[in-house]
Amino acid sequence: MDTDLAAAYDRCREVHRRHGRTYYLATRLLPAWKRRHVHALYGFTRYADEIVDRTDELSPAERAARLDEWTARFLAGLHGEPVDDPLLPAVLHTIAVFDLDRADFASFLHSMTMDLTVTSFRTYDDLLDYMEGSAAVIGTMMLPILGSSDPVAAREPARQLGLAFQLTNFVRDVAEDLDRGRTYLPDEDLTKFDVTREDLVAAKTQGRATPRIRDLIEYEVSRAQAHYAAAAPGIVLLDPASQACLRTAYALYGGILDEVAAQDYDVFSRRALVPQRRRLAVAARSLLTPAGTPVVVPGPRALPAGQPVPSG
Repeated sequence: MDTDLAAAYDRCREVHRRHGRTYYLATRLLPAWKRRHVHALYGFTRYADEIVDRTDELSPAERAARLDEWTARFLAGLHGEPVDDPLLPAVLHTIAVFDLDRADFASFLHSMTMDLTVTSFRTYDDLLDYMEGSAAVIGTMMLPILGSSDPVAAREPARQLGLAFQLTNFVRDVAEDLDRGRTYLPDEDLTKFDVTREDLVAAKTQGRATPRIRDLIEYEVSRAQAHYAAAAPGIVLLDPASQACLRTAYALYGGILDEVAAQDYDVFSRRALVPQRRRLAVAARSLLTPAGTPVVVPGPRALPAGQPVPSG
């Protein structure tokens, strides 16, 4: 690799190491040649998220302009033009090496644009439309890098795992999202459990959830666990060298839901985190698990009352 490209991959790896601890730990279990490409995709998604969510000093219009500018540089790079950017050379190289679907990147950037103006979602189907770009396509971007014995069969489980990870974040980060003026829990679910947005704000202020909010969060945890169940069959379809990585990520992100349940579904009293000792134990166990071993799905395998998981 030339110096600029190597530096871009190093920068993506550092962004991943600093901001995606759980995913970064899992990525360490991949063969070295695959890691840099995963870091590149993480760097791409994280940088767009930083523009949208971590530039509070800028107005929404200024953030939109900055996202448009970065998107233009990315699209120019896709068309073969030189790009002056610390991350994009690695991203563009990864796209070229694996012939990744450009439509997935367009869908992702569309969802990032939605975050500039959309602050809530009426139904879960509406949220799924958003998560198609912000989460499901991450799974399909990753699939060619991870490799699979049956890419067609593995595609839907990869999408479901992206949805599971994102919904886990939404459940854990209700308070943090309220600080940004957003609620990712669907309005219809709040109504179902007689919870208002004002109730969520009050719970955040008081540092504890009401019984109705706990019931709401338990429902969302069950919904996320249903996505994990739909994703589980895909892990054994991955290349053997990639399975330990995804087993680890699967268990650790799912472990966040375990922590939410352990604190009685009160996501306002403290942020649910998987302890470091457990994180390392999960990674070691995944590394020692023979490839092809079915994944054990924790928690409920279906939503309450047998409600099916929308496929998106």
